[in-house]
Amino acid sequence: MTGSEIVITVDLVRDLLREQHPDLAGLPISEVPGGWGNQMWRLGDELAVRVQRMDPTPEFQLKERRWLPVLASRLPLPVPTPVRSGEPSARFPKHWTVMTWVPGEPLDHGTISRGTHAADTLADFLRALHVPAPAEAPIATDRGAHPRDCTDGFEQFLQAVAVDDLAADVRAVWDDAVAADAWEGPPAWVHGDLHPANVVVSDGTLSGIVDFGDLFAGDPAWDLAAAWVLLPEGMASRFFDSYARADESAIRRARGLAAVKSLFLMLMGQNGDRGLPGGKPHWGPAGRAALDRVLKGV
Repeated sequence: MTGSEIVITVDLVRDLLREQHPDLAGLPISEVPGGWGNQMWRLGDELAVRVQRMDPTPEFQLKERRWLPVLASRLPLPVPTPVRSGEPSARFPKHWTVMTWVPGEPLDHGTISRGTHAADTLADFLRALHVPAPAEAPIATDRGAHPRDCTDGFEQFLQAVAVDDLAADVRAVWDDAVAADAWEGPPAWVHGDLHPANVVVSDGTLSGIVDFGDLFAGDPAWDLAAAWVLLPEGMASRFFDSYARADESAIRRARGLAAVKSLFLMLMGQNGDRGLPGGKPHWGPAGRAALDRVLKGV
């Protein structure tokens, strides 16, 4: 039986805890909506159980277990930190991890009303994260490359979303990113998947960053795209002023990557509207708003 054939329930999560971490099995358990590759369950007030679901390999969870304890202490926002490991067993053949809970609401269900504060907070976080990674740090296989090496993916998203009225403008932003100089610094730590479901907000501003399964060493521009994908209109310039490490080429690459990420969100919204597996109907408007910010450059 594969993990995708198993319905993950409260009873299953509690059984897994009883089997491997019985001291935690008595805590209240509740499902956290969302998630695809992994399913999250709240465990008491301060913990969560991250259960491998559709991810085909445990690579992402094992990466978080290895590197988040190293990074968490120097990051200025809360991030989920592994505290217990759950291994495959006869009860459940995949990995699961007990992690610290990051309080707040995912941005795809919340809003940022304190834009300046959020821009400075995101800049502070990424400045702390984007330091040279050690030689043994993971290298991305499906992201992290220069935009010129991602043109096939861009074309697929652009065709799938079919934003005919905007296609020429989107392509111009992408072509500018492709023409930008490459990252010449040492490979830096990069979150790799900053979109509205992977950041947490409280009191109108950013209050945490989650889901480090795509963490890799590479070009920080992949995270700098968040200036348009996450922040309200008009905050990109504030973000880059506060970040203070991105040259013109990095900003151009980041803007092109933000266009791709926006198209991805729009595509997931379309898939949700069609009832397709993994689709997220509410991501569509967020993606379109992000694309508008990208095209305006603000």
